[in-house]
Amino acid sequence: MNIKELRYYHDLVIQKNFSKVATHFGVAQPTITMAIQRLERELGAPLFIRSQSHHDLTVTASGLQFDQHVQTILRELEVAHQELSRAKQERIRFGLPPIIGNYFFPAYTPALLAAGLLQRLEVEDHGSRELTKILAHGIIDMALLGSLAPLQQDSFSTQVITRAPIQIIVAPDHPLATRTTGVSFQDLKKEPFITLANEYVHAQAFHQVSRAAGVRPKVVFKTHDVHVLKTLVAKNSGISFLTTLALEPQDHLVALPLLDLGAPEFIISVATRANRLLSAPGQNLWNLLTSKGN
Repeated sequence: MNIKELRYYHDLVIQKNFSKVATHFGVAQPTITMAIQRLERELGAPLFIRSQSHHDLTVTASGLQFDQHVQTILRELEVAHQELSRAKQERIRFGLPPIIGNYFFPAYTPALLAAGLLQRLEVEDHGSRELTKILAHGIIDMALLGSLAPLQQDSFSTQVITRAPIQIIVAPDHPLATRTTGVSFQDLKKEPFITLANEYVHAQAFHQVSRAAGVRPKVVFKTHDVHVLKTLVAKNSGISFLTTLALEPQDHLVALPLLDLGAPEFIISVATRANRLLSAPGQNLWNLLTSKGN
């Protein structure tokens, strides 16, 4: 079997019509028919059930199972093309979630400039959940990802870079601001919360802690913008739940440790596909990010 036959096959599974597949690939219909017959002989199993008129086509159970493998092969081939193309250009498609990109990654800028890596980066800015998906599909080469636990995914090579607590943040004149030793979620059940949108790791942490505490806090506003969240909290429009990595002195906010058992922390890891052979610039970036000196 060859790649062209696999492409014919997968399209036939979708179209269920030899003529349409032949037209799509710009070949004669017998070309598609013979390709499918070769695959069936090689696999020793019928892949399609054809009606006498050849107008109705049904994919067999074996055919559906084979198509799962075909999709994986074609997807991996596409990823290989993308990765080789970027490696040839010595470009690195790099994933950066907003919080990590704005508050953590800038510290690496001088080292990246000195190593000649900053100009090689093509940054994709999405939340960690979305970046995990597109990294798995080979759309990006590497990413910094936020999580609540160390990443464990067989298809990734990962390394934890740093950890920071996720704490309650309030305005300096809020009644809770004096409780610098910490608060429990039970103390907050009547407080209005301003939170990040559901695709953020923080939203997952918020639901996790509130469920464990048996509390259903009132969320009055959700946002995709950390700056907006901090501004609203500073104006006493509500309280929030944020990693200390995203707090700066000019925010004029008070961070309160959570006293609940198993209070979450924000973990930053660098990740790439496990079967990805990094280019020289990619390997240099990995080494720089994972160096304990940064």
